Amino acid sequence: MTFEVRPASVFEDVRALVGPKSPGANVCWCLSYRLPSKLNNQLRGPARGEYVGELCRKQPPPGVLAYDGDQPVGWAAVAPRSDTSFARSRTIPHLDDVPVWSLWCIRVRPGHRGQGVSHALIAGAVDFARSHGAPVIEAYPLDSGEARVDTTMAYAGIRTNFERAGFTHAADTTSVLAGHPRVLMRLDLR
Repeated sequence: MTFEVRPASVFEDVRALVGPKSPGANVCWCLSYRLPSKLNNQLRGPARGEYVGELCRKQPPPGVLAYDGDQPVGWAAVAPRSDTSFARSRTIPHLDDVPVWSLWCIRVRPGHRGQGVSHALIAGAVDFARSHGAPVIEAYPLDSGEARVDTTMAYAGIRTNFERAGFTHAADTTSVLAGHPRVLMRLDLR
């Protein structure tokens, strides 16, 4: 299957992938790594969606979406690392002063998993970062080996998918997610 990947500038499409079923719910909205902890904790219920709506109207938008025809089927969060909590992380190392971009969340709509959406999202996020001048893009996927990963916790991505996209292991981290270590993977875009 072929999926078209576009900038995440249509709020309703972003909401379809990362928003809650109930408008008042306090779900992530893919803001947990994007916002300082204090602001992330202050934004509750509908305010989280309103914040994401504002991000969708800005340039660059907060990530990319994969489409199957007109239907959004996948989401990837990508932004300059300096604009995320990864810039201050104690568990994911800061390797150098290159103004890298971070790709930290991949979400595929149920019913579309196993069809290559995550691969299209990684490639689309790389193109998006490159088009906005990123010299390097990083990801912090799970290094799960052959072990299965719960789909809810697989949002960070899986190391092998990033390796297939040309990323290389740049460093180990002390971050663990769903019982699996996370690694820092990089792709030089220069």
